[in-house]
Amino acid sequence: MAAQKQRFKLVTDKKFYKRVLSIMLPVALQQAINMGVNMLDTIMLGQFGEVQISASSLANQYYNFFTIFCMGIIGGSSVLAAQYWGAREVEKVRQTFNMALRMALTLASVFAVLTWCFPAQIMGIYTSEAHVVEQGVRYLRITTFVFIIHGTSLVAAQLMRSVGQAQLGLIVSCVSFVVNLIANYAFIFGKFGAPRMEIAGAALGTLLARTSEFLVTFGYILFKDKELGLRIKHLLHMPGEEFFSNYLRLGLPVLVSDGLLGLGGNIVSIILGHMGAAVVAANAICQVIDRLFTVVIQGISNASSIVTGHTLGEGSREKAMQQGYTFYVLSIFFGLIAAVMVLACGPLTIAMYTLNDETILMTEEMMGAYAVIVFFQCIQSVMTKGVLRGGGDTKFLMKADILFMWLVSIQLGGVGGLLLGWPAWLTILALRVDYVIKSVWCISRLKSGKWIHTADGIAEEEPEKVTG
Repeated sequence: MAAQKQRFKLVTDKKFYKRVLSIMLPVALQQAINMGVNMLDTIMLGQFGEVQISASSLANQYYNFFTIFCMGIIGGSSVLAAQYWGAREVEKVRQTFNMALRMALTLASVFAVLTWCFPAQIMGIYTSEAHVVEQGVRYLRITTFVFIIHGTSLVAAQLMRSVGQAQLGLIVSCVSFVVNLIANYAFIFGKFGAPRMEIAGAALGTLLARTSEFLVTFGYILFKDKELGLRIKHLLHMPGEEFFSNYLRLGLPVLVSDGLLGLGGNIVSIILGHMGAAVVAANAICQVIDRLFTVVIQGISNASSIVTGHTLGEGSREKAMQQGYTFYVLSIFFGLIAAVMVLACGPLTIAMYTLNDETILMTEEMMGAYAVIVFFQCIQSVMTKGVLRGGGDTKFLMKADILFMWLVSIQLGGVGGLLLGWPAWLTILALRVDYVIKSVWCISRLKSGKWIHTADGIAEEEPEKVTG
């Protein structure tokens, strides 16, 4: 049936906003804590100059590549988990967890082996500066042991949001923050009788923090949680054929899409890495402040995906459409706030680092570019990672991610930054121009109503015609 063009007013039901807040706030607080940890890491290593900041930043870009694959697993699985939870198909939700954890374990094992065997080659992809590579290898050697424990605990904790338990991720992040802060201070600077390890101390702090996350996450899910009731016995059985069919249809495109986005993000880091250590250091500082002020929009993105999935699981298409328009307006509002906050707090953040004059000027220029980027980042994030993904429109989103990042942003930024000698601020704008294009294209998709695709076995009501 062809989608009918409909007009919707914004949601006015207070219960809807309370539900959104119950998901958004724990996620936003969790992300704020994670960004706070990253900021502390960068500030602490910043006492040793641009080389160690650059090395840890580039090493973490490789690790971020892994986490983006994990987020692809989470995103694809969350589409099914949220819809099945809305339909009260608890056993199918357990099968979703089972599948996601198996995939995360396999992925983590591959990354761990590659990191242990080829750390110098991995760093060499991001930079040609030998002293940065040397420091990065020190970091990667220790974080080899992080992949399996963090990959599985990240997937498990994030999927719990799909069943209405967003607080678990917040609790886990609080524990991780305390452990990471103490361990970093002790091992980076050699306090409390610990050896002074500098960048290797930051890696060790990360390992200890991720271990605490693993223990808290699976301790709660497997032994305390009653609502989902996931136990070890449920993880020993392979999901059924019907589940695989649904996952391939709705979940696999998300994994492919996020994987290609992660690879594209690494290409962005490679381009910036070959523009010099000062550019990498400036971008690392800008990314911290950017992420710190987009935590709320990440919360809204998660909330919009989960609420949309639950609503469609209940069989209400028109309600999901109305909620989608509401989330769109919220994304514009919070995008503007984030842009203003980046401009206002950027100078204060830069003052916290020990940098030379060239890097300070470059960072100030890039901070202005990030203020523009963050506005469109908010809109496209709520649409691509939120509403449309929750609606199961994963194949469309895969095309959007592949086309605009790979055929526009990377090409334009690579030519400008590496061949034409553009300044860093203009290069980063070019590398993120896909955010602008996706913001416009996804709004058109939302209005069309063609983004709604439910899992097999979930009844869907016919939309009512809207007149006037």
